[in-house]
Amino acid sequence: MHTRPHILVVDDEPQITRVLRTSLNAQGYEIRVANDGETALEIVKDFAPDLVITDLAMPNMNGIELCRQLRKTSQVPILVLSVRGEARSKIEALDSGADDYVTKPFSTGELLARIRAALRRSPPTTPPQTRIELGDFHIDLDAHSVTVADREARLTPKEFDVLVYMAQHPRKVLTHRAILNAVWGSNSVEQNEYLRVFVGQLRKKLEADASSPKYILTEPWVGYRFEPGD
Repeated sequence: MHTRPHILVVDDEPQITRVLRTSLNAQGYEIRVANDGETALEIVKDFAPDLVITDLAMPNMNGIELCRQLRKTSQVPILVLSVRGEARSKIEALDSGADDYVTKPFSTGELLARIRAALRRSPPTTPPQTRIELGDFHIDLDAHSVTVADREARLTPKEFDVLVYMAQHPRKVLTHRAILNAVWGSNSVEQNEYLRVFVGQLRKKLEADASSPKYILTEPWVGYRFEPGD
């Protein structure tokens, strides 16, 4: 990552890009702005962003297609800006490679928190893991054992697989489809109810209070986000 993190903002609304440029510059980020996906792809070649923030609805190339194009060559974190009610587009963007989303209108504080989380995301080029130690969680992949806040949790093989997939993508929005595909395969991507049952079982075993979860959070209509604790 550069000394000053590089952020590329892609949005065709001048008032949004103006506000983002001002607030992100004030936080010490170096900013470039594009008003559509095609321009963004040209800027990426020279600017090498550490994070891309993109709107969904834009002329020439929309945010979903931009996600797809970026993912062909890059694992740069992508944060999507979406209008409230665009659930289908939001899910499509996440399935196309976006990492997270913020719904317009958004507060600057929320956006900055999501940016910090995205920039903390570890690069994917790490050697194969045998242990995951993250926040309150200690997961031993070889022994299939899980400890949460110094308490052992006994999980079934599939519950373990779901948790491992979430723990490998912490603090990132994971769609129902992505989790189902990773754990059960492509024939099961429509089985949202099936996944809900497993998440319910996991919460009973991992959470201090399953009715008010702090580790596996629901993103309504979209999927789940794994928050491992500090």
